[in-house]
Amino acid sequence: MNKRIRKAYIKEHIGYALAYGLGISILYILAGLYGYDEALANMSYALMLILFFGSIYVVYDYVCYKKKCLRLADAALREGERASSLPVADNLPEAIYQEMLTAKEQEVSRMITEYDEKKRDMADYYTMWIHQIKTPIAAMHLLLEDADGATADLAGQQASEELFKIEQYAEMALHYARLDSLTSDLAFKRYEIHEIVKQAVRKYAVLFIGSGLTFSMEDFSLRAVTDEKWMAFVIEQVLSNAIKYTKTGGISIYGASAEGQRQAGEVNNMVIEDTGIGIREEDLPRIFERGFTGYNGRMDKKSTGIGLYLCHQIMGRLGAVIRVESKEGEGTKVLLGFCQEK
Repeated sequence: MNKRIRKAYIKEHIGYALAYGLGISILYILAGLYGYDEALANMSYALMLILFFGSIYVVYDYVCYKKKCLRLADAALREGERASSLPVADNLPEAIYQEMLTAKEQEVSRMITEYDEKKRDMADYYTMWIHQIKTPIAAMHLLLEDADGATADLAGQQASEELFKIEQYAEMALHYARLDSLTSDLAFKRYEIHEIVKQAVRKYAVLFIGSGLTFSMEDFSLRAVTDEKWMAFVIEQVLSNAIKYTKTGGISIYGASAEGQRQAGEVNNMVIEDTGIGIREEDLPRIFERGFTGYNGRMDKKSTGIGLYLCHQIMGRLGAVIRVESKEGEGTKVLLGFCQEK
């Protein structure tokens, strides 16, 4: 490294040294031709002083140049750059060019790493999903095998619930796979959110009937520009969680203020509230992280940690917000807020 730096320094400054030597030589020749002996003596004395102070300056300049080269090389190594693949820059423009190459290579490396992580996450999710979907399928087989006479109706109802769960698992997997291309799948229109909620409730009627929970939905007017399909998916996921983690009591849906308080008439927000087991306080800040299941998910052993992550991602891309308030043992309130600006 030191040898390469010395060569680069000499190459960059050799022109100045040659020009200086040529100038001194011309002055000496002229002085000799015209017989200026006293001038020659003075010039020699001045030259000695110039060489002395010049050598000090050259040493100082070389040390600064060397530090600069080593600093650039060290920075490249810290950033993971393969410094040995590039020669030491001979001048500042070349150094800038090499820094640009380094930045570009780091960007490409980062993109490749992110892509590999997404592939691993996708593979992990589908592996988990396949294991999960085996449970309702096995339960359906048992129910249908045991169904006879008086128990046939009950078995049919339970089989319908398990089939519905299979459909929901499949739908969640499809939405997760399409998340990266979500922006190309959006069709924005102004919708009455109350009607989208009704569709979701009708779809989940089979689980409401089997759960024995009470259900209430108040009238409210909430018109917002959104995508019907993706907004319906968000509402369905919130309803699914409410039913899954509510054993007694019920679920209510109502219009709300920005603070989550009940509000009739025209509103900008809606709340889906349940009386379920709630969420631990220490888990609340992380519920929208991908793969985070929290205490309830570990106890349930069926949670994927994907549902709320998808809801948060989708709401953000729809220009809306999702906020969760919960107390362990008392229930959970999920607020969906919509921007009314044109």
